Amino acid sequence: MIRDLTVSSFYMGLLAAFVGYAASFAIVLAGITAMGASEAQAATGLFFATIGMGICSVWLPMATRIPAAVAWSTPGAAFLASTAALPGGFAEAVGAMIMCGGFILVTGLVPMLGKIVASIPKPIATALLAGVLLKLCLAPAPALGTIPGLIMPVLAAWLIGLSWHRLAAMPFAVIACLLVLFFAVEMPGDAMLPPVSLLPDMEPIRPIFTLQSAVSVSLPLYLVTMAGQNIPGIAVLELNNYRVDRSSMIRTTGLVSTLIAPFGAVPVNMSAITAAMMAGEDAGRDPSVRYWAAVISGIAYVALAFAAASVTSLASLAPAALITAVAGLALIPAFVASISAAFSDMEQLEAPALTFLIAGSGMTLFGISGAFWGVLLGTVVWFAKSIIR
Repeated sequence: MIRDLTVSSFYMGLLAAFVGYAASFAIVLAGITAMGASEAQAATGLFFATIGMGICSVWLPMATRIPAAVAWSTPGAAFLASTAALPGGFAEAVGAMIMCGGFILVTGLVPMLGKIVASIPKPIATALLAGVLLKLCLAPAPALGTIPGLIMPVLAAWLIGLSWHRLAAMPFAVIACLLVLFFAVEMPGDAMLPPVSLLPDMEPIRPIFTLQSAVSVSLPLYLVTMAGQNIPGIAVLELNNYRVDRSSMIRTTGLVSTLIAPFGAVPVNMSAITAAMMAGEDAGRDPSVRYWAAVISGIAYVALAFAAASVTSLASLAPAALITAVAGLALIPAFVASISAAFSDMEQLEAPALTFLIAGSGMTLFGISGAFWGVLLGTVVWFAKSIIR
């Protein structure tokens, strides 16, 4: 097995891990924090989310011998960041994330549930994703108006990276953000750079389970994770001619998501972007040995998990608008792709528009978030119009 490891797969695995982490850690922190997590709880959540995707990224490729890339649920974290905090605070959010992990696990055990999710019209699912991403994607604009001196170098670095290669955009932006933080942000008199810490405080969280959080948070979190990550992530592998056991992969990520959720971690899922990096020829000429790229990325994620405490402490010293702006920049490609897919059917524009506007509005009805109502009303309008036609 070790003889299958090549220089190309080793390099691509490290690159995929760096791109995956740098492009989305700010989104994960924004999502956990928006749900009411303290700094210690956010660090613990980031640690376990990174450990979770690292373990899956080692286990699944080793078991299947394909480059099965795993990542945390970036659209799920974006959904949490754009959703109002629950009445029970972070404890209720943790309960919702545990239920979401359970939903994913059951989907892997009962394939019929996966078919039901897949039966939701694709434009409705992608409109939901676009609506969920909207709030964070808007964040760079108000940041440009309030802290132009801080955000403009980040935007410039993002544009330079984008002009070179789209995968370089966010790493460049993150590096620029760190430089801005060190050289341009005035720290309070008693603020100090975070000490090097390999482990967060591991603050325990006793979950609270409610019907409101199940419908308002768990179900939309499940839907955007499945529609925004699992389905396209598996599709990338199939497009590269790999035989995929969908149920097994969803079961594994669902089980790990359920196990890490009590620590405040967002779900993990199959990844499309890093899978595309590691399933192609850049990861080696022989497709049968490219699984090593995913294994290397998993090992790198496990190592990166031990930076969670320091990363969270450093992010806490930055203006909140700067962190959310960086998160918004990372989500622009996903937003563009989802909004384009949402309005791809010219005969069915009203239903996805309704889903997008309700999900993006931030509204709640009967304590249930707009993401749920957007999918429900959009689906009703979709099928009603289909019958009329």
